[in-house]
Amino acid sequence: MREARLSGSDLAAALGVIVIWGLNFVGMKYALHDFTPFQLGAARYVLAVLPLVFFISAPQLHWKWVVLYGLLQGVGQFGLLFTALKVGMTAGLASVLMQTQVFFSALFGAALLHEKMSRALIGGLLLAAAGLVCFGMNFVSAGNASITVPGFMLNLCAAAMWAASNIVARKAQQASPHFEPLQFLVWSSLVPVVPFLLMSLLFDPSPASVELAWSSGAKWASVAWTSWLAVAYLGWVATIWGYAMWTGLLKRHPTNRVAPFSLGVPVVGLSAGMLVLGEVITPWQWAGIALVVAALGCVLLGGLVTRSPKRA
Repeated sequence: MREARLSGSDLAAALGVIVIWGLNFVGMKYALHDFTPFQLGAARYVLAVLPLVFFISAPQLHWKWVVLYGLLQGVGQFGLLFTALKVGMTAGLASVLMQTQVFFSALFGAALLHEKMSRALIGGLLLAAAGLVCFGMNFVSAGNASITVPGFMLNLCAAAMWAASNIVARKAQQASPHFEPLQFLVWSSLVPVVPFLLMSLLFDPSPASVELAWSSGAKWASVAWTSWLAVAYLGWVATIWGYAMWTGLLKRHPTNRVAPFSLGVPVVGLSAGMLVLGEVITPWQWAGIALVVAALGCVLLGGLVTRSPKRA
């Protein structure tokens, strides 16, 4: 069966996701100044569902896909990612490590969905792997003390959870081909709220005084406006808008065709870190960026090159 090409609107959606999610990591760093990882997870998804849940009807598919996606993409991916950023991970490297979801997605797609890996995709993944090695070499050579082993491992686990949520989205599409991505995203965003609140109650340290508790108005007033803006961005833009476009792409195309687009996220993430957080891009990082761009070109254009002789 011949794979459908990405249309112009699909390509625009993919590029929009790259920009939105690239800026996502800067927002996380700002928000974690005032929120714990579990508080940030709850706040992100509360904003993601309000007020849309009152105006958007429930998706027309089995509830198990909504719940499973909400747990994997919400509690799994972002619970682990927020914790990684808190215990020892920079925004720039986090944006890179999250792209290992491409490898997990390709493996999960091949094992669970029987999706074939084209030569263009394999070539792109090899180039991306070389790019990730360059990014890793940068941090090894720099001896960055802000990166810890727990932070690194939690980040990789978050990427695996993202890949698993990609598979759930594809399985949901197979079960209900006509479901609407926005409905799916809004209602699945209800799922992580209660688990995040429970984990915050169980695992977050108790406030040192009554004034520092969230039941106090003084605590709410003490949160910087940049943190509130970051939470709003994470909830409304990165979650609803970004993931609605992403899920729509997964609905129309195989996982291993969509997942490689996320390789552009660290390019934006590192650039945003440099401009907003004052991070410096080293020669190793520039080499990694070049390889990531080459990987995207291989995935996007490689299929056209390999098919062209057959049309002659």
